[in-house]
Amino acid sequence: MRVLAGDIGGTKTLLQIAECRAGRCRPVREQRFDSGAYDSLSSIVREFLNEDKQHSVKAVCFGIAGPVKQTATGESVKVTNLPWEIHGPDLRRKFKFLGLRLINDFQAVGYGIEALAKKDLLVLQHGRPARHAPRAVLGAGTGLGQGILVWHEDHYSPIATEGGHANFAPTNELQLDLARHLLKTHGRTSWELVLSGHGLVDLYAFVKARGEVSESPAVATAMQNGDPAAVITHAAMAQSDTLANRTLDLFVDIYGAQAGNLALNAGATGGVYIAGGIAPKILSRLTDGRFMQAFLNKGRMRPYVEAIPVQVVINPHVGLIGAVRAASRLK
Repeated sequence: MRVLAGDIGGTKTLLQIAECRAGRCRPVREQRFDSGAYDSLSSIVREFLNEDKQHSVKAVCFGIAGPVKQTATGESVKVTNLPWEIHGPDLRRKFKFLGLRLINDFQAVGYGIEALAKKDLLVLQHGRPARHAPRAVLGAGTGLGQGILVWHEDHYSPIATEGGHANFAPTNELQLDLARHLLKTHGRTSWELVLSGHGLVDLYAFVKARGEVSESPAVATAMQNGDPAAVITHAAMAQSDTLANRTLDLFVDIYGAQAGNLALNAGATGGVYIAGGIAPKILSRLTDGRFMQAFLNKGRMRPYVEAIPVQVVINPHVGLIGAVRAASRLK
């Protein structure tokens, strides 16, 4: 059967029509959309399907960056970083879909992980994975997604969480100052406030305000004229700017610490997967030991987290792959 799947985020929306038979799915057509350029998901779906009059879609699944609510009439989602309200029954009625499911974007990533090949993953720690044990996935991008995978019958079943909005926990004096900065600027702390694209920009402002290093005029100008998070990342990865470099160091320290926290919270002895849009852009900073040092800094629980496999997902379509798999299971 043909299915329609989508990976719906605050920055981009990926849609794909796939042909699925006997548990295997083959992409038929795929397109990327700038989420912010549209007033609704319906507008994007209409444009996408208008290009393929013969789509004959039987089942649909959208992985969406936001918590899914179950109502008396069906599923609905308020997209976290977009002014979109997505209602499953409305989409089903508008497009005459026979079956439709809305899931959290990191639930979709969870479905996709089982379909990944070795080339789609970069190992940070081999560990000693326990068979059929829980797994965890997290990823910084427009926001911070987190999920847990639990073995059910013959496959891993992903559970969506909103753990990225839990309160940030500092691990040293610098991060204590950061927590005070967040309380002053945002009135609260959370992991997403620092582990995200906008969080990286806030970290840069925090490090700059400390006055220990000066800001490069070239970087400041580039941030005004382009994507500030991308500019900071590029300058840090090129080792061309001290302020950007210190910012990314702080980001990686916090990222590793929270990955370790999630591993403990989920009992993820089956493995931890680092997904999201930022990780593939900073691979050399994730593999130089700094990330894993923060991950392993768990006191008496260090031997526990040392046994947990940690891998970076480098396939950017993992969420879409997962949404396709979830759609193919709809009857």
